[in-house]
Amino acid sequence: MANHNGVIIGMDMRSHENNRAHRTEEIDRERLIVRRGQPFSLTMQCSDSVPPKHHLALVLHLGKKEQVVVKVQPEQGDGAKWWFHQQRAQDEVLLTLHSPVDAPIGQYRLAVLLMSSSGHIVERTGDHKFFLLFNPWCKGDAVYLSDESLLHEYIMNENGIIYTGSWNYIRNLPWNFGQFEDNIVDICLEILDHSNAALNDADMDISNRSDPAYVSRIVTGMVNSNDDHGVLAGRWEEPYTDGVSPTKWTGSVPILQQWSKGRAKSVKFGQCWVFAGVACTVLRCLGIPTRCITNFSSAHDVHGNLSLDVYLNEDLERIRGDGRDDSSWNFHCWVESWMNREDLPVGNDGWQVLDPTPQERSEGVYCCGPCPVKAIKEGELGMKYDAPFVYAEVNADIIHWIVKRDGQKQQTRVDQTSVGRNISTKSVYGDYREDVTHLYKYPEGSKKEREVNEKAGHRVNGVALAEPGRLQLSIKRAQAIFGTDFDVIVEVKNAGSQETKAQLTLLSTAVTYNSVHRGECQRRTVSVTVPTQTAHKEVLRLRYAHYAACVSEHHVLRVVALLQAPGQNKPVLEEANIPLIMPELHVQVPGKVIQHEEATAYISFRNPLPITLKGGVFTVEGAGLLSAREIPVIDHIAPGQEVKINMSFKPRRTGMTKLMVDFDSDKLKDVKGVATLVVHRRKYNIHMYY
Repeated sequence: MANHNGVIIGMDMRSHENNRAHRTEEIDRERLIVRRGQPFSLTMQCSDSVPPKHHLALVLHLGKKEQVVVKVQPEQGDGAKWWFHQQRAQDEVLLTLHSPVDAPIGQYRLAVLLMSSSGHIVERTGDHKFFLLFNPWCKGDAVYLSDESLLHEYIMNENGIIYTGSWNYIRNLPWNFGQFEDNIVDICLEILDHSNAALNDADMDISNRSDPAYVSRIVTGMVNSNDDHGVLAGRWEEPYTDGVSPTKWTGSVPILQQWSKGRAKSVKFGQCWVFAGVACTVLRCLGIPTRCITNFSSAHDVHGNLSLDVYLNEDLERIRGDGRDDSSWNFHCWVESWMNREDLPVGNDGWQVLDPTPQERSEGVYCCGPCPVKAIKEGELGMKYDAPFVYAEVNADIIHWIVKRDGQKQQTRVDQTSVGRNISTKSVYGDYREDVTHLYKYPEGSKKEREVNEKAGHRVNGVALAEPGRLQLSIKRAQAIFGTDFDVIVEVKNAGSQETKAQLTLLSTAVTYNSVHRGECQRRTVSVTVPTQTAHKEVLRLRYAHYAACVSEHHVLRVVALLQAPGQNKPVLEEANIPLIMPELHVQVPGKVIQHEEATAYISFRNPLPITLKGGVFTVEGAGLLSAREIPVIDHIAPGQEVKINMSFKPRRTGMTKLMVDFDSDKLKDVKGVATLVVHRRKYNIHMYY
């Protein structure tokens, strides 16, 4: 507090005007939140004019222990330091502060000093707090992005889509990033403060917060809780009874709020899309342009040899090693952030891969990136951070082996084209999928792709690729809807010159999206005779009664076909993951929606399964609309029965947004619905009196 007998009697931080100019008014209108490299103004109220030969001095403090103390220069600088100028008018002084484009981000405390001509402090105000964020609108900032439409999407948009499913059945998962919701900016800085880097060396950490590469790497490590006081604990298999199933989350805000209220106790549970969604929220809130990326048929190369080795026994059961096995995921989500990489050779600026899902350690920590997307495309695996791992995620080969009872290994299949398909992100121009595969790799089979592979040292373990045999396998399926029976057709084609007899083994299993085996559904072994230049079709009927008992919350089945024929040098193996199509919720918000006025959402759902659902719960949330709210279904839901609920809410902010709904029950989970709506500003009646 100022000395009431002194000259300075108050300070107006001008939050409304400054926040509007700095595009932060959506975050907060009462507290000052500004972006670096852009001036902002404060008004100091005085009881009298500043005495002759006295002058004002400004001091900034950053960090809980005041690790950084900045004296603001009272004259125009070169942009490398803080400086201010002042304008006086009677009993007020307008102070305009200029921050450097590479100032550390965080919460600052400002004190104004009245200095005598001899340099003594005559008067000192109390600390006035404000937040400083990265500034992608400022040309000198390392996160500068020139396209306003990209900034609207990658900084300002609180609603997004994360793509899940499989490469041939891509699902839209609406996600509420909510980076402007109440106190999220405080939580984001709290996350940085709880990192091991900050706890071990606070001075170093604070000074490095000027660098978006450093900050983004800290965020990727802190979104998971494997090494530290991070936000999310990962779990990839049921049960989730001691937390929340990853499929139930519809946004980042409840996760971040729970972590903060729990005093940095990890929130249970996350999987890749949840980790990516939370990281996107934090990075956008701090001012780093960020988008969610989904890589379909994504490789997890444990051993760093750019190939995935899959071992099956003669019963087609996967052989697990010491828990450090290669795997291919139906999809995997990470984020990209936009920044200059002054720590790398020219040509590596732009989008950087950041992966907060804890898969492998990077320099001893479970984090990944930032790694330039351009380096991945060009096979420059020496670029930091984690280029070899990211390169394998989109380029690795898959080699299948049969391990016989005597321990001998027999190669059955080499797949060089399946990994890294339909790499996707939400379009800037609407709720459409944008394919960005071309940013990660050259077209499969092209001359340039072969050159990049050679540069990256891409080899198939020295295994020569065999020519296609006379017997060939393919797996086709009808549309697979969860809750129904459907057919899978396995075709055996004889490309040889003589009739062939063979043994065909078919196996269907339930798996998670990241290839964890959940149980066997059906198995069949038949003898087939295939005339020359013809095809034999075998139909496998997959029944709900069989797969319902073991299917995971990701609703994926895997069919494996193995063909063994006398005289054929090696068995022929084919594998297909079959995503089960899920029902949708219907969500409507009719009429004109007005800020601070009650609106009603109508939600309906029909049970598509041939069994009764118990313990149904709807979870509803929306940025600027309402915090996450659970609505339990009191009664059981019979097969074919429709459930309808009405829910009222009062929108807090204007603009376009989305109401997101999730439904979970004992036998059916991860059912989503969304309604897009525009919240209008309330019109006030103005009465004129004459």
